[in-house]
Parts: sequence; structure tokens; C-alpha cells
Amino acid sequence: MNTNTIMTEKQNSLQLILDKAVDGKKIFGTSFALKKDSFTWNGASGNLLSSQAYFIASTTKLFTTAIILRLKSEGKLNLEDKISHYLDKSILRGLHMYKGKDYSEELTIIHLLSHTSGLPDYFQGKGTNGKSLEDDIKNGNDQFWTFEDAIERTKAMKALFIPATKNKANYSDANFQLLGKIIEVITNKSYSTNCDELIIKTLNLSNTYLYKDTTDKTPKTLYYKANELDIPKAMTSFGADGSIVSTSTEMLIFIEAFFTGKLFPKEYINGLQEWNKIFFPMKSGIGIHMFKLPWIFNPTGAVPYFIGHSGLSGALAYYSSKENIFIAGTVNQVAHPDMSFKMMIKLTQILMKK
Repeated sequence: MNTNTIMTEKQNSLQLILDKAVDGKKIFGTSFALKKDSFTWNGASGNLLSSQAYFIASTTKLFTTAIILRLKSEGKLNLEDKISHYLDKSILRGLHMYKGKDYSEELTIIHLLSHTSGLPDYFQGKGTNGKSLEDDIKNGNDQFWTFEDAIERTKAMKALFIPATKNKANYSDANFQLLGKIIEVITNKSYSTNCDELIIKTLNLSNTYLYKDTTDKTPKTLYYKANELDIPKAMTSFGADGSIVSTSTEMLIFIEAFFTGKLFPKEYINGLQEWNKIFFPMKSGIGIHMFKLPWIFNPTGAVPYFIGHSGLSGALAYYSSKENIFIAGTVNQVAHPDMSFKMMIKLTQILMKK
């Protein structure tokens, strides 16, 4: 069998995985792009096209991490810096209260990046009314919030542990709201401008941007279960923790750039890999996550572990150093974001076939 035939078979097999995933019940559209060595492929199925822009949700956090690391490389910050160097006392006061003591002044940039701050999650955590903002949004109650609103909501919740408690991490969108504000203070530019200047223009991305206009219908509407979830107000409000719009092909360019030194020094990557359990089977590093299948589902170790990030929208962008695989895509389904990982595993298995 010649090389061209093998390549065509591989492409057909990859496309078939996307086609089979679209069932009109859980998944209505999917789009993925991937690269292994010299082989690059992108495909889509259902109500998504390869060129379709979509909400990458919390995968946005990789953009924030990249900007922080770029500022570190320029000597504008250190990861060990206390956030009190950059943020007003009005923001910090009462931000992290644990057992009657205020630890807000002890918080550092690295605590925020690694989710070891102990701060609660303003989005997924339950507010004073017993409901989470996430529940509100999923129920179709679209709403705006500001940075100040997110911080006030965080302050109204209990901190979970003292910052940097050993083996403790709690995923909190508040951490990245704070990082976005720190970026703006250091650069004296908006988070959006930083994304444009330090990432989007650097990589010549033409369909990637921070979502700021509720009348913008470019990104594909999200799904929650069988219904469209049209929440433009919320999607403009996430900012540095989840407002980027992109396509699979451009996210592939971004994730490769992130891990190969095009956005910040490549040697920083090893230092980001200090892992804490966050939600099974995910671990949190410093500004990145690790996805590793547990042994019971991967006894031979055939599926490699990946590092990168994912979002509640069913979007992800990951890299396997062992197999030199970069992968990005979405299943565009808020109720079943785990489906994107199942897709990633299946696509990886096809890629690794000899």
C-alpha cells in the first residue's frame, strides 16, 4: 500500500469519528484539527464547518497564561510576585477569608495560575442564594457581570484553604479574572489589546478574538442538551477566564505556538508541570491542565497523556510531548464537555496507527 493510500485511509478514518459523534441528541456539530509530525488534518461534521468560529470558553485561560509568561520573559513580573503589588486594596480586602483570617495579601501570581489560591469559583460556586451563576446561565438566564461583580461574588463565598496548602487545588475562574486585571495594570492596555498584540497578530490569526459585542453572531451558538444556549451577555463577561472565539485550525496554530516557544521561552514549559488533583482525571499545573486516562481505562499506556486546557463549551486544545501530537476542537455542548475528550482519544488512536 503506497503512502498516499495510507494517508487517505487515515483521513477517512478521522472524518468517520467526527461523523459518528454527531447523533442529534448530545452532539449536533463537531470540529477538530490536529497535527502529528508532518501530518496535519482538520475536519468537521453536523452543523459545524471547519471554518466555523466557536466559543473556546475556559481554553481562553491558555491565552492568559501565555500573556503572563510573555510578561515574565520581558522582566515585567515574576510568578512569585504578590498580587498586592498590582491590585488595589479595595480589590484585595476580604478576598480570601479563611477561618476568620484574611490571607488576601499572601496571594501570588503563581497561586492564581495553578489554582492553589484557595479562592472559591465565582461562576460554578454557589452564591448567597444557594445557586451558582453557571446554573443561572444554563437555565437561559443570560446576564452581564463586570470584573468587580465577579470579585464581589467571590468575596461573598468562603475560601476553601490557605494559599499554597500542599496537595490542594480548587479550580476557580476568579483566579483568571484577577490575572486579567493584573495584565491590564502592568501593560496599561486592555486584556483584549494584549491578546491582539501578543498572540493574535504574532500568529497571524484572522478568526480569533475576544468576544465583546453581544450583537456579534459570528461564533456558533452553544448547545445545552438538545437546545441552543444563546448567552451573548455571559460570553462577553468572562473576559480573561473564557471569552475568546476561534476556529479549530487557528487553535491548532495557537496550541503549537504555546508549546514550541513562539509566544514565550520554551524552557518555561517544564516549570509549569507541577501537578495537583483538580477534577478526575484532570490535574492542574501552572496555567495548564493535564489529561491522563486512569490505568483501568488505559492498561497498556497506549493513549498518551496530554497537557493544555479545555472549556465548559466542549472545546479543548492539547499537546502530547510523547507522541508529538497537537489537537484542538469542540463538540459545542455545555451539557457533555467530556465528549470532546472521548473524541480526542479516538482521534489520537487513529493518528498513532502505523
